[in-house]
Amino acid sequence: MAIESKFIDNPIEKHKVMKFLEVELDRAGVANIEIQRTPVVTRIAIEVLNPGRVIGKKGKTINALTETLKREFQLENPQISVVEVRNPALEPRLVAKKAAKYIEMGKKVRAVLHFLLKDIIRNGALGAEIVASGKIGAKGARSKRLRVADGYIPKSGEPARLVNEAHVSANTKSGIIGVLVRIAPPGTVFPDKPSTQVEAAPKAQGDGKQPVERVQGPPKDAGAKKPEAA
Repeated sequence: MAIESKFIDNPIEKHKVMKFLEVELDRAGVANIEIQRTPVVTRIAIEVLNPGRVIGKKGKTINALTETLKREFQLENPQISVVEVRNPALEPRLVAKKAAKYIEMGKKVRAVLHFLLKDIIRNGALGAEIVASGKIGAKGARSKRLRVADGYIPKSGEPARLVNEAHVSANTKSGIIGVLVRIAPPGTVFPDKPSTQVEAAPKAQGDGKQPVERVQGPPKDAGAKKPEAA
């Protein structure tokens, strides 16, 4: 195996680099990281909410990050590009992180899921699914799974590969609660369905037929209501 192909062919090493970047840049709001290795350069594209936190004053932060990648992970000529996220509500990782934060704050899990699902659909997603698994409820509660979904979300085959997803863990007094978010972005063309059959899910209107815990107070980044505390 050629030296230049070792890294890209080693998913474990690639995963380590991605986890390192996620932790180091957590405050920047990381939505996605892509790593591409060529014989002469390692390109790292990072999508974040706050590019300034990645770049730093006069490029100090991004330069230090580049040197760390060279030293700790033996990456050859790493080049980092930073892109600002246009719509946080359509980025699974950011949605999952927000859900985990609300859950850790003691908000009602079901209300959190419905609140975030409505926000995703309101922003034009063709479909979305949010799942929370773990000891949900008071301390000592049994493990269970809560799921909310709307629109079109394929589960298997080639169509499922077109759905973006992310998994984040929330640390609560009862234990760890896993949060899975899957989103079919606007404009996605699924091979199993004609484009005319897949339209954006209807925007949420109120609570619908299914009762949802009452929520209080509009968040700063959306017109919907925040989930209330448990």
